[in-house]
Amino acid sequence: MESAHKSSSYFNMKALILNFIMRIKKLGKDDPRRIVHSFKVALAITLVSMVYYLRPLYKGIGDNGVWAILTVVVVFEFSAGATLCKGMNRGFATFLAGTLGVGANYLASLFGTKVEPIVLGCLVFLLVASATFSRFIPHIKKRYDYGVLIFILTFSLVVVSGYRVDKILELAHQRLSTILIGGATCIVISICVCPVWAGEDLHNLIVSNLEKLASFLEGFGGEIFELTLEEDIVVSSNEPDKSFLTAYKSVLNSKATEESLANFAWWEPGHGKFRFSHPWKQYLKIGVLMRQCGYHIEALNAYLDEKFQV
Repeated sequence: MESAHKSSSYFNMKALILNFIMRIKKLGKDDPRRIVHSFKVALAITLVSMVYYLRPLYKGIGDNGVWAILTVVVVFEFSAGATLCKGMNRGFATFLAGTLGVGANYLASLFGTKVEPIVLGCLVFLLVASATFSRFIPHIKKRYDYGVLIFILTFSLVVVSGYRVDKILELAHQRLSTILIGGATCIVISICVCPVWAGEDLHNLIVSNLEKLASFLEGFGGEIFELTLEEDIVVSSNEPDKSFLTAYKSVLNSKATEESLANFAWWEPGHGKFRFSHPWKQYLKIGVLMRQCGYHIEALNAYLDEKFQV
């Protein structure tokens, strides 16, 4: 009994491992760009790690080199547009917050040691409250939300650490340098090494959604009148493939993906057939019209039910 139990456990474990391997294999086959992206992130982290490995760089930056690695982990996204969005937001927000943080510490020091903490507290309260409120503005929320978060974090850290650290300028310079190194590494690798363009993905998504709607409308007449279409795809069961009757439903749920891709595409430089200042907003308008068509198709699809056909 005990040997049989061990044998059963062994086969169960083997089945789980094989199932996991098959899932990983399928994930890579569905989109080989995911495998390339993994190597790109690994390459970026390896390069910025040289800050620690090479003594001349370590002497210039010190222990703040860890911020370069953290920047790569946080900034590097799947598409070049998303990486540019996060990289530019993080770099500019860090620079602005660092500058204001140093200025706030200098201004507070003019009031004396007793009043300095009160002034710093008031400045932190006002700027953080203003920055947090700005996140409710739709335009800022859409494109600069991540930058505002980094601004709040960096400004608070610089102000708080600057009160106890004498060499505040050196600290701010080292952190800004490491973040710029990490961000620049991400952007260069993302654009130059097998780039994944959000704009191209958006274009392909819109085309795919249009084809799904067209396929339904093309096959709807044959289904409702029980006619045989000449171009039906025959599957292994010798039954016509009717997946086009439900494929349109993904169009109804594509709004968030379209808006996200359009936002990232706005950050991307001109590439391929998509030149600078490409009208990405027009894709969103097309998406709205397609969803309106999809809702009408949803109503038409109800008539394929046997209860309505009578």
